[in-house]
Amino acid sequence: MGAAAQPSQNHLLGALPPAEAGRWMPLLEFVDLSLGQVLYESGAALAHVYFPTTAIVSLLYVLENGASAEIAVVGNEGIIGVSLFMGGESTPSRAVVQSAGQGFRLKAKVMKEEFNRAGPVLHLLLRYTQALITQMAQTAVCNRHHTLDQQLCRWLLLSLDRLQGTRLVMTQELIANMLGVRREGVTEAALKLQHAGLISYARGHITVLDRKRLEKRSCECYLVVKKEYDRLLPNKLAR
Repeated sequence: MGAAAQPSQNHLLGALPPAEAGRWMPLLEFVDLSLGQVLYESGAALAHVYFPTTAIVSLLYVLENGASAEIAVVGNEGIIGVSLFMGGESTPSRAVVQSAGQGFRLKAKVMKEEFNRAGPVLHLLLRYTQALITQMAQTAVCNRHHTLDQQLCRWLLLSLDRLQGTRLVMTQELIANMLGVRREGVTEAALKLQHAGLISYARGHITVLDRKRLEKRSCECYLVVKKEYDRLLPNKLAR
């Protein structure tokens, strides 16, 4: 698979005890995840769960008119498809790759069998799900009560925590779709951050120039989410 495609790059897979790791590793399938790829649609039965290593996936809630807004981001800290082992075969959200990269997937049947063993895997996945629910709840509060540039700061920081380096490949149109706002609003917010020397933006590439100041400019929502992941999960996202 090469050094760039090791299951242990995903924090959940890397935290598996030896017995569980021995069962899982032969069953994991390596996947390339391309920008904009849909891993599952709203209401569709889940055939696999995904463990990103270098990709980031957005969970989006989709309205009847086609409008959508991001409710969470998942990267190398987590798993895509928690509804599968939480008692449902489908979910009302859509999973879309927001940053291209790699990962692994496991068949739905195997995932349910492992969860139902009621051993270390169950407890690890439940802790992850609690952290994910915190992110979803905080995102809802943030979108309701905080300014767009604060939301953008939070979004950038959460994405950076799940990537190597300080650069994101992301168009303003895609960011607007994630945040559920107009593209013009994202353009204005991004320009404010650029003029303040916090980021540089050109041709769909965002580079964070001053992470500490970006954290100060963000609302409290970023730290609330980060602290919960750090508290509940192994291989913390701490920088």
